[in-house]
Amino acid sequence: MKRLAAAMVLAWHAGVSPVHAADLRPETVAAFDRYVRLTEQRMAGESYDSLATRPRGGMFIEPLVTREQGREIDVPGGLIHHWVGVVFVPGATLDQAVALLQDYDRHAEVYRPTVARSRLLARDGNAFKVYLRFMMKKVITVVVNSEHEARFTRDGPDRTRSRIVSTRIAEVEEPGTPAEREKPVGRDGGYLWRLNTYWRFLERDNGVYLECESITLTRGIPVGLGWLVGPFVTSIPRESLTFTLETTRARLATPARSQ
Repeated sequence: MKRLAAAMVLAWHAGVSPVHAADLRPETVAAFDRYVRLTEQRMAGESYDSLATRPRGGMFIEPLVTREQGREIDVPGGLIHHWVGVVFVPGATLDQAVALLQDYDRHAEVYRPTVARSRLLARDGNAFKVYLRFMMKKVITVVVNSEHEARFTRDGPDRTRSRIVSTRIAEVEEPGTPAEREKPVGRDGGYLWRLNTYWRFLERDNGVYLECESITLTRGIPVGLGWLVGPFVTSIPRESLTFTLETTRARLATPARSQ
């Protein structure tokens, strides 16, 4: 971290900005959509019972790669970051876990500082439209306004799943100041262009298993700036997933269950 900070200082003195603009191209979006479609096909055939095979002491997290006919999917101008994590919360219930995730007006309280603002925009049964402001910090700080559609599906008395997809993401300049403004969507630093998250909840073994799988689209790494941009776009997706699972587990594990 110290080396990266020192390198950033040198970059500034050399006149190199850490936030070079990147354009989200149609072919980048098409590749992401294809990746998501193939991933969701795999998810549709998975059993909840596999969650209970994970170790119950601690967190399980790993990267994933979806391939098309055995080949990695090329994403021109972008990078896809695909992670899955599982935790077990003893003593918690399915209803408590789902209620916590659906309480979008309180996400800024529960998941701060990663979620700086949150608001439920609309609800129709188990379908939600929400606004979230994310703050991502890794040497530099990036703030984005985002909107998402979420749908929760109850597959049985002890199991539920959700699909949450971003519908709009805009990077914010000068956040929290009178000069605050959004950059044009898709013409920004490219640190977060798309975000899909998929949750599965299974109540078993006197507790609840939580699985979260995330698929993120960011810019590619510019030639010559991998040492600067690379650590941000490659580490933030994993760190965000880890933080979300740890925070969810901690909130559900509190005696008051104060969701």
